[in-house]
Amino acid sequence: MSLQDDLTAVRRCLDDLVRTVGRLERSLAQLRENESRPLVAGRADDLVTITDTPYNTALWTDSDDEGLGVRDRRAP
Repeated sequence: MSLQDDLTAVRRCLDDLVRTVGRLERSLAQLRENESRPLVAGRADDLVTITDTPYNTALWTDSDDEGLGVRDRRAP
């Protein structure tokens, strides 16, 4: 490669670096802007109502206690 080709390649790489740094600066600025906004807590569409009525015991038949092993058997 000639000196001119080397200079052109370096110039192209520097231009790419400048564009990449610019994109990074813009994305960091946007991230900081989003972090400074207060979070909206307790929006009605995010809430789930849980009733106080007891669960149907049929839901728990044939279930194992997690971490305790199978019923009517001793742990290893």
